[in-house]
Amino acid sequence: MSHVTPALYATLAEIVPELHVHCADPWCLIGSAAVLLAGANASVADVDVLVSREDAERLMALWADRREIAHEPADGDRFRSHFARFRFPGLPVEVMGGLELHDGDDWRPVWAGRLMLAGLDGLAVPVPSVDDQIRLLESFGRDKDRQRAASLRTLNFLSR
Repeated sequence: MSHVTPALYATLAEIVPELHVHCADPWCLIGSAAVLLAGANASVADVDVLVSREDAERLMALWADRREIAHEPADGDRFRSHFARFRFPGLPVEVMGGLELHDGDDWRPVWAGRLMLAGLDGLAVPVPSVDDQIRLLESFGRDKDRQRAASLRTLNFLSR
C-alpha cells in the first residue's frame, strides 16, 4: 500500500468504525483515498464516502455539529447526490448519498461494483476493486480522475 499520511489515518480511524456501525446499506470510499488504499499513488485532499440516500441522512444527523453548511460540491453539472461535507481531524469528509453521474443524456446511478476490504492498522475499509475503481474514474471524465485511473492501471500491470 502507498503511504497513508497522518491526516488521512486520523480521519479514517475516526470515521470508519462509525460508518460500520451507522450505515445500514453497503458503503465504500471512492476517489483519491480509495486509490491510495488500493496501493496506487494518489494525493488525498478529502475522503469521499459513497453511501445510500438513507445512510447519508443518518450520517448528517450523527455528524451535524461537524457539517460545513456553506460548502458547495464541485462539478454540480456532472454529479448530484444527497451531499454533505464534514470537518474531521485530519481531512474533510464528503458524503455522497445516492450519487448520480450525468452522462450527457441522462442521470445514471454510480455503482461501486465489487468491493474489497483494504486493511489499515486493524481497520477494514471497503473500496471498489481496482478494475471497478478504474471504470468509475474513467466514467467521471475529469483529468484528475483519468490520472488516478492510470495510476491504478500501473498497479494492475505490476501484479500480472
